Amino acid sequence: MSAAADEIRGTARGTAPVPLSVLDLVTVGTGRTASDALRISVELARLTEARGFHRYWVAEHHSMPGVASSSPAVILAYLAAHTERIRLGSGGVMLPNHAPLVVAEQFGTLEAMAPGRIDLGLGRAPGTDGATAAALRRTERLDEGAEEFPQQVVELTRFLDDDFPDGHPYRRVHAVPGPVQASAPGGVQSPHRPPIWLLGSSGFSARLAGMLGLPFAFAHHFSAQNTLPALELYRESFRPSGVLDAPYALIGVSVLATDAEKEARRQVRAAALNMLRLRRGRPGLFPSPEEAEAYEFSPLEQEFVDSWAANVVHGTPDEVRAGLDELHKRTGADELMLTTHAHTGELRLRSYELVADAYGLPAGA
Repeated sequence: MSAAADEIRGTARGTAPVPLSVLDLVTVGTGRTASDALRISVELARLTEARGFHRYWVAEHHSMPGVASSSPAVILAYLAAHTERIRLGSGGVMLPNHAPLVVAEQFGTLEAMAPGRIDLGLGRAPGTDGATAAALRRTERLDEGAEEFPQQVVELTRFLDDDFPDGHPYRRVHAVPGPVQASAPGGVQSPHRPPIWLLGSSGFSARLAGMLGLPFAFAHHFSAQNTLPALELYRESFRPSGVLDAPYALIGVSVLATDAEKEARRQVRAAALNMLRLRRGRPGLFPSPEEAEAYEFSPLEQEFVDSWAANVVHGTPDEVRAGLDELHKRTGADELMLTTHAHTGELRLRSYELVADAYGLPAGA
């Protein structure tokens, strides 16, 4: 197994069947501020580091009042300053929104801040609505960025490795911090670059990740119907590379553990209302359970709520553990990345504590 593969693959802790990790959307609830949400993210990163979770990723979303994670690289730098061991990464950077050189510079900087702890997860969706995507990309042709995604991945990789061939127009362009510094007078070799992951909710990125021999992260938490086909396609398409000699796939899972099962149902209903508003193009701050209880769902809306809630592993710690174990057995995922959506940060912190207790993860400091 290569050194790069060692960085990618985690080690299960306690009685968890595979490594457990965290996906953070930096949720902002009604009555809370972005500063509150970011403070909770630091607390959560430190908690999950102490409890033996493997990695902590931040998602990129835009123009959503209830999500304060529009700038993953900035947030990751903040988290790096408050943690020591846990891997930190993007889940993900939406590459068509950015110039590959800029991403290489940002994550080269993060690698310099936290050597050997940075992951670079890449997605091809805009992470927002069409109008916002046009504002981000400065073009009305939103399909253009998605179509060019494979070429953008290759370009980004070459910037990170500083290995454009002779004659290429970018041969003398260098991402700094990066490998070029080692060849400068008095330079020394920096730690190798952050591993690249491809993210997806369909078969496109699954196939591409397999063909490139890269690790793959699938968004089971909002595309559960595509999970098994995408993982099968990834494994079938996989070609060994200098990064991995065998497939490695994690899946993102919505999880909420509470001390009482009834409270879990109550909180998940609020999360479902939040998703309903988002799907209707009216995103807002994350609603409280009281808001959800007061909302009169139409029969069609109730059907959506029931369907969405069915894909959230929720309940008491024992119920959540059973649900995660079943999901792992059904999918064969190499890692489970838990994302918890709730109105308050305190509830999110408690949920991860309960999951850690259920699997007998280290007690922490």
